[in-house]
Amino acid sequence: RERVRAMFYHAYEHYLESAFPYDELRPLTCDGQDTWGSFSLTLIDALDTLLILGNVSEFQRVVSVLQEGVDFDIDVNASVFETNIRVVGGLLSAHLLSKKAGVEVEVGWPCSGPLLRMAEEAARKLLPAFQTPTGMPYGTVNLLHGVNPGETPVTCTAGIGTFIVEFATLSHLTGDPVFEDVARKALKALWKNRSDIGLVGNHIDVITAKWVAQDAGIGAGVDSYFEYLVKGAILLQDKELMSMFLEYNKAIKNYTKFDDWYLWVQMYKGTVSMPVFQSLEAYWPGLQSLIGDVQNAMRTFLNYYTVWKQFGGLPEFYNIPQGYTVDKREGYPLRPELIESAMYLYRATRDPTLLELGRDAVESIEKISKVDCGFATIKDLRDHRLDNRMESFFLAETVKYLYLLFDPDNFIHNDGSVFDVVITPYGECVLNAGGYVFNTEAHPIDPAALHCCRKQKEEQWEVEDLMREFYSLKKNKKFTLKRASDHGEGEGAKDPEDASSEKGGEKRNSERNSHSLLSCPSQSFNSKLAVLGQVFLDNT
Repeated sequence: RERVRAMFYHAYEHYLESAFPYDELRPLTCDGQDTWGSFSLTLIDALDTLLILGNVSEFQRVVSVLQEGVDFDIDVNASVFETNIRVVGGLLSAHLLSKKAGVEVEVGWPCSGPLLRMAEEAARKLLPAFQTPTGMPYGTVNLLHGVNPGETPVTCTAGIGTFIVEFATLSHLTGDPVFEDVARKALKALWKNRSDIGLVGNHIDVITAKWVAQDAGIGAGVDSYFEYLVKGAILLQDKELMSMFLEYNKAIKNYTKFDDWYLWVQMYKGTVSMPVFQSLEAYWPGLQSLIGDVQNAMRTFLNYYTVWKQFGGLPEFYNIPQGYTVDKREGYPLRPELIESAMYLYRATRDPTLLELGRDAVESIEKISKVDCGFATIKDLRDHRLDNRMESFFLAETVKYLYLLFDPDNFIHNDGSVFDVVITPYGECVLNAGGYVFNTEAHPIDPAALHCCRKQKEEQWEVEDLMREFYSLKKNKKFTLKRASDHGEGEGAKDPEDASSEKGGEKRNSERNSHSLLSCPSQSFNSKLAVLGQVFLDNT
């Protein structure tokens, strides 16, 4: 564990010294470069890792640096997928952990706060990508101008189905349903376009919904779609998402699984197209453990671990029949997936083999990729040549999962025995009780937070009944309140919640009474009193 901590600081301090405010460190030349936008990405990605390592003072410093320094109003073409998982995910996670890290939070947290506003601003920049006939997003968006004319309509499956964790969290915290709505629509569009044998391909045209690359598998281009069906189901307690995954899981076992390896097959026929294992597929045993399929997960994990031992890392592609790397795909950019699976499986089994993989990973990375200015991507696992890049996921994921593997008492592993109670405008709220859901960039989301900022409908109706009772005592004559929208902006302004809940509320009120005293059931309680206060003044 202490070696992992030292790895983190060797990389992090050199990023700050040599590369900040660029996105990433170039460890061979000790300078920086922008890669996925221009967001100081490594800093956002490393933020929650700082807290997991227990460094609250640096966490607090970085939060104030990001508030002052990051601007999303820039003329940059950004990957919709990468911006979501790294920037939106990193900011949401840091926002939800900020109180634990000793940051002075504003009144109303976790339903408001500077990092939440930044996450929302970044996510809004991505929304134009979803304006397609199918609801499936373009892969790239210009942060200033929206989707460029002439942008390719071909997006990979993961680039369409990897939004529900971040976007549903945003919707629940901010009260604006648009984020969760577009994420769900994209997920369902992929589901609707699966093949007759239940598989999805690799790339699809988001305008016509025609599959452009028809290879089906669990790796690159598809991976986090399956991951987010499971994690979305857990986070939102959503049976529909889980049943979608379980259907896919059957098809994947039927057509792509051979001897605990997973191959690539043609999505319509199920015939093998590539007998290749990709390093990105190593997340799969961890995902299997999340649905309780631990035995299959361990068997597949042990296959992948033999590849690690053969090379001291996982090559991007590994030819299974030949037992060797694939030409031009011999590199290992310090990816986290096998370590991630080890962390999940160790929580499930306590099998010491998993700790051995962790130790092997620490030794490999230190021996092969450590340089004076950080850790460098391994360009070729056969001769250990290096590349001048340190991806931000090294600090966000690889180091984090390694540390959590070796730190069984970390707050992230909380089993619910300790928790914090927070008072929000909507009542008491339990946070930090564990059950964290990691997004695909290893940013932990506290599922309890999703229940903090949404008052239950029953509670709204209860309040309305109380107010109605109060009115009937006060005056024995009917009168109706002005609609909140009549007040314009300010105290009576309408909350940005789903208009349908307003209609539903009104219908319910009118069933009980011939007129609706409170015509905005979707408003927060405080605002209602403010509106009522206004009415009392009008009618004195």
